[in-house]
Amino acid sequence: MQLTHKENQFERKTFPITLVCDHIYFQQNIGSLFRISEAFGVENIIFLGKDIPLTPRKINKTSRSTHLHVPHTVIEETSALITYLLENSFEIISLEITSNSKPLKEVIIPDNQKIALIIGNEINGISDELLQISHQIVHINMFGKNSSMNVVQAASITLYEFTS
Repeated sequence: MQLTHKENQFERKTFPITLVCDHIYFQQNIGSLFRISEAFGVENIIFLGKDIPLTPRKINKTSRSTHLHVPHTVIEETSALITYLLENSFEIISLEITSNSKPLKEVIIPDNQKIALIIGNEINGISDELLQISHQIVHINMFGKNSSMNVVQAASITLYEFTS
């Protein structure tokens, strides 16, 4: 018999992970990122960009109200985000396929280190400025003809790996 949310026995836990969303604008993705972040104990979400559509009425359906429980902020300028990440000593890990990215299974999660997981825009991915400051760039091995997947699906797989 399926358990309700109140009946499940999962340990409640928060990880020192900040999910950084580089110009993600699709409301369904934003709502789903809140939901998956809450499920995997993400500490914080940073949305990079101007006019991020955080209207609760529009993201509530996919977030299932988790946008009320996951701390989040908007930083409008890339330079301000870079300053914040560097000044706060994050281990910056970008999820992107590049000429020097390594498979997700090879990521090194430093002990007692805050992690900034950067995920990219639905069309253009992660900006070059953010890739340049990344300590690690990882990709998810895929075996079909397509070389990308939905940003929420990719974030889910990565958060699962990081929190396992």
